[in-house]
Amino acid sequence: MKIVTAIDSFKGSLSSMEAGTAAKEGILLADPEAEVVVKPLADGGEGTTDALIEGMNGQRIDLTVTGPMGNPQSCYYGYLADSNTAIIEMASAAGITLVSREERNPMLATTYGVGEMILHAIGKGCRNFIIGIGGSLTNDCGIGMLKALGFEFLDENGMDAGEGGQALAKVASIRIENKNPLLEGCHFQIACDVTNPLCGENGATYIYGPQKGVTDEMKEGLDKDMAHFAAVVSSSLKCDYINYPGAGAAGGLGFAFLSFLDAQLSPGIDLILDAVGLEEELKDADIVITGEGRLDHQTAMGKAPVGVAKLAHKYHAKVIAIAGSVTKEARACNAAGIDAFFPVVRGITTLEEAMDPDTAKENIRQTIEQVIRLI
Repeated sequence: MKIVTAIDSFKGSLSSMEAGTAAKEGILLADPEAEVVVKPLADGGEGTTDALIEGMNGQRIDLTVTGPMGNPQSCYYGYLADSNTAIIEMASAAGITLVSREERNPMLATTYGVGEMILHAIGKGCRNFIIGIGGSLTNDCGIGMLKALGFEFLDENGMDAGEGGQALAKVASIRIENKNPLLEGCHFQIACDVTNPLCGENGATYIYGPQKGVTDEMKEGLDKDMAHFAAVVSSSLKCDYINYPGAGAAGGLGFAFLSFLDAQLSPGIDLILDAVGLEEELKDADIVITGEGRLDHQTAMGKAPVGVAKLAHKYHAKVIAIAGSVTKEARACNAAGIDAFFPVVRGITTLEEAMDPDTAKENIRQTIEQVIRLI
């Protein structure tokens, strides 16, 4: 019997690989002859870099870049030497959690540090990039990132237009001659789970701007500035992504990747499942074990375990999910492809006790052992 585990992290308790390894131990207690494959799982958001570093023998690369408000910011990315791939979370360089609510200023916040991360990875030999763009503080259409990569944005006097949201209205022309020449050989895959266009009432500024410091008074003007910038890009580069689904992600960073770097935008779970090669392992799998810290109605709406289930059913494998906690609404997961799910907490306990890593591992081991014995 072949069993594949692909379990998302139990946030605050176990990493994806720790949870998967505990499940493997439980499987082998019940069936020592089972063939067990453990794969990392993430959805392209927070924790993706750590999951793929651990699960794909990657290396953590630490560096200091320009933070969203211009201050030095420590961050890191994952380096997969075998495939010359960099795993980057833009939020580590320009994320909303890096700046207090009082300090957030969408007119100044920049993605420059994201570009510095990409440049650093190019210098290490990376030519393939998987970049998660959730959790941004910025609303700059990616101007900062692109400037770090050598693109130039000039005002009507031929001077640098600046950075942040305030630069958008000033851009009159774009120079691409000085972009890093190695970008031509780079392939960018962007984990993007939103479908918002760049502008309008469903665009970057109106939908996501308020949490980044965009006031009601700013919205109309900043949205028009984005439209102006998009028009200059369209005229200069002969492409038009203003209404492309996902262009409005991360304050227009999706638009920048599409327009300047010929990137592909994909749902995060699809991108990660492809990156870890899960489908190949599922072709002859009998059972798939997935899960996350909490199973609820949101899980059924396309989170990582359901992405695993859909792929598993393509090859007629049974899908079992585990979780630290399960809500009543989690029954929707059955309709979404999870054949059965089980909470792993085994008795009355405090949250702190349940989330203790050693306790969580033992709970997973014992739960999975009993499930496999039944099968």
